Amino acid sequence: MSGFPFDFNGQKLLARPSGALYWPARRWLIVADLHLGKSERMARRGGALLPPYEVSDTLERLAAEIAATDPACVISLGDGFDDSQAGHSLPVNTREQIRAMATGRDWIWVSGNHDPDPVSPDLPGRDLPMLDDGLCFRHEAGQGPDISGHYHPCIRLAGQRRRCFLIGRDHLILPAFGTYTGGLSADDPVLTALVPQGIAVACGRKALGVPLIPSRGMKKADAPAGGRPRS
Repeated sequence: MSGFPFDFNGQKLLARPSGALYWPARRWLIVADLHLGKSERMARRGGALLPPYEVSDTLERLAAEIAATDPACVISLGDGFDDSQAGHSLPVNTREQIRAMATGRDWIWVSGNHDPDPVSPDLPGRDLPMLDDGLCFRHEAGQGPDISGHYHPCIRLAGQRRRCFLIGRDHLILPAFGTYTGGLSADDPVLTALVPQGIAVACGRKALGVPLIPSRGMKKADAPAGGRPRS
């Protein structure tokens, strides 16, 4: 995979085509909004019945990123689970898969609005927002400079809607990594207020940088359709 290297707050980072962020100097792999257990949560609450394959697909893609980068630490920036019960209801084989991926490295779960409670005690890792090298890691963008998720940003390129990173002066917002997550257009006022100018990095087979234009969100030719995340 071809990543997109960039500087944020004096740190050299790499936006990977998968939607994961890699910090080479620290060997940290950072993902946001896995939303594990979304199909189970929707069925439990009487919503639409979705094929129950999103957990295995999301974890397979995460395992591929871990194999490619061999991180010393994996950080999940909140909404790792679609709700707190989903985190406690994962099948045994899924728990074993997560434990296997965490072997030999640190693993940090940041709480999100979907999963405010601590993770199940038999899963690896710890729930700890961090402040390191002037960067705050949190679920939702706050006082910058920070690295966050929550909004599931997307852009439209060549007629296709693609998940994207948003890189601004104060905020670096990651795309959702989960298979069944929706997206919020990068030109939505909520996101342009946080990142009025900078770069959007589209995910896909190759990470592609697109300049964001102040007060307009992005170039007219690349402007995406509206829509807010559904998860």
